[in-house]
Amino acid sequence: MDRELALEFVRVTEAAAIASGRWMGKGEKNLADQAAVDAMRTAFDSVNINGKVVIGEGEMDEAPMLYIGEAVGGGGLDVDIAVDPLEGTNLIAKGLPGAIAVLAIASRGGLLHAPDMYMDKIVVGPKAAGKVNINASVTENLKAVATALERKVEDLTVVILDRDRHEGIINEARNAGARIKLITDGDVSPAINVCIEGTGVHMMIGIGGAPEGVIAAAAVKCLGGDMQGILRPENEQEIARAKSMGITDIHKVLTIDDLVKGDDAFFAATAITQGDLLNGVRYFGGGARTHSIVMRYKTGTVRFVDAIHKFERKSMAIKRT
Repeated sequence: MDRELALEFVRVTEAAAIASGRWMGKGEKNLADQAAVDAMRTAFDSVNINGKVVIGEGEMDEAPMLYIGEAVGGGGLDVDIAVDPLEGTNLIAKGLPGAIAVLAIASRGGLLHAPDMYMDKIVVGPKAAGKVNINASVTENLKAVATALERKVEDLTVVILDRDRHEGIINEARNAGARIKLITDGDVSPAINVCIEGTGVHMMIGIGGAPEGVIAAAAVKCLGGDMQGILRPENEQEIARAKSMGITDIHKVLTIDDLVKGDDAFFAATAITQGDLLNGVRYFGGGARTHSIVMRYKTGTVRFVDAIHKFERKSMAIKRT
């Protein structure tokens, strides 16, 4: 994929963030999500790709747009697309930090077609890449990360979703001496933070959504970090669903290269509400300011895009076209 596409992908996430951000704190998570979906789908029309949504808003009969299998883009290179127009619906409804608009793009066949089920995950940054094992204990992995970072376990901060199912790993991490940052929703942003020095977090563990796991994996791969995952189906229907999507070994440890294949991948995200790494959408008379990140695996380039949008001029440009 051409490097010029990076900015086009950012425009797609910016559009979703600006549209969804209007709903911050209004308690309407579904309306916020729909605004993001509508804006993102429209923005894709101007991107020169022949995209296929492999992770999106659901099956064709579940979502009117950005559904799995939908073709998007204005024509061009064949690519797979994974999207979450609003990651953190509860966060934006309550006006809490961490909501983002996000997408991952790879060459056709490059993204795991993850079914809508749970996935056990572990994410570490570049210095600890190759040092952890998802089947090892929390204590063992903490010690491995501490050694890789040349610090004590007590110096580490671990990100974990605040769920009852994580009581065991939370207690083990505490007993090992690590600090813990519990999050209420959305584990894509924390996965990115783990891979960027200076964010203050060093490992993410626990069970979250499998589709979000693939999106996060694209960012982790671009940043040189490491991630492993294991699908956690809850019933026979989910097992059958995974097999129908080409996943024959349900219990396989999925490596970063299983989740995102090849060397041609992009990741882009725009903050909707304030985050640890990115500033949320800020509106002013006739416009808005957005803060985004876009990265490309092939070159290792990571760009932060601080953009000011003038709505009147954009409307005039649309009318001219």
